[in-house]
Amino acid sequence: MVLFDPLERQIVAALQLDPRCPWRKMAAVLGEAERTVARRGSQLLESGAVAVVGVRPRPSAILVEMRCTPGTVRAAANALAQRGDTTFVYTTTGTGDCVAEILTEPDRMSDVLSDELPSTIGLRDSTSYPVLRYFRTIRGWRPEVLSADRAEALRSTLTADSGILEARRELNRQDAELVEALCADGRMSFEALGRRVGVSEATARRRSEWLLANNQVQLRAVIEPASFGLAVEALLWIRASPQQVEQLGKSLAELAMVRYAAAIAGDYQVVADVTVGDMTALYRFITASDWAQYASGVDVSILLDAHKRGGRFMRTR
Repeated sequence: MVLFDPLERQIVAALQLDPRCPWRKMAAVLGEAERTVARRGSQLLESGAVAVVGVRPRPSAILVEMRCTPGTVRAAANALAQRGDTTFVYTTTGTGDCVAEILTEPDRMSDVLSDELPSTIGLRDSTSYPVLRYFRTIRGWRPEVLSADRAEALRSTLTADSGILEARRELNRQDAELVEALCADGRMSFEALGRRVGVSEATARRRSEWLLANNQVQLRAVIEPASFGLAVEALLWIRASPQQVEQLGKSLAELAMVRYAAAIAGDYQVVADVTVGDMTALYRFITASDWAQYASGVDVSILLDAHKRGGRFMRTR
């Protein structure tokens, strides 16, 4: 596991605020030499320690918690990770062996849940939790690395974490190809995007910025939290009364330790992905944080391996 040094942490934090941030602007805000920032940033991207990728929103999002037959958990997780509609796939402790988020169309939900997922290798049974509302997605996760003024200088309105489930429309061929290219490499230059799609650099810039501003594609910088020294990651399955759900979700979304928080339908009302330094910090987060006053119960699953994050395959042991 790569552990980021102080400059690398700042570069990654800048990419989380604006995944397409030019090295020149980043260097100026960070007070570093442009050549140094460009070299170190490029090394991080080339090594795979950080990846800038895109995800195309879908109208329906579902969390699926799967229980597998003994010895098949990793095979099941890999099978889920190979699906084009999964954004993250984790193996975990607790009552479920594997948790995945699936983005799909409403008319596809029945096929996915009734036909496709039951055929996953090793699956014994599963529980599905439709997402009702996002309070934070991983594109909104910001470890506390940069000062407030630097963060404000780097933040881009084109890549804000809107929490919108759907902003889709039919795209023409060129826009669809731009979305596909940005999903594969969110930092592809406008010149390269234009060559790939067969349009001018100016057109590629104008259309890409429109696609980002209108939520047709969402960019995010994908890393392993452990690279920031956050060695423990957990999913919190939280129960709350209906009138407390909104305040609970908003309280969680204000915390730097929370990578993801969503209101869901089912036995739990909110699920949150939390990253901390150790088990003691996790205990404090669960028992001594302000958000807990809005919860009536919490189940905790520790993440064992991330097979997929932000739509990107991850290296696992």
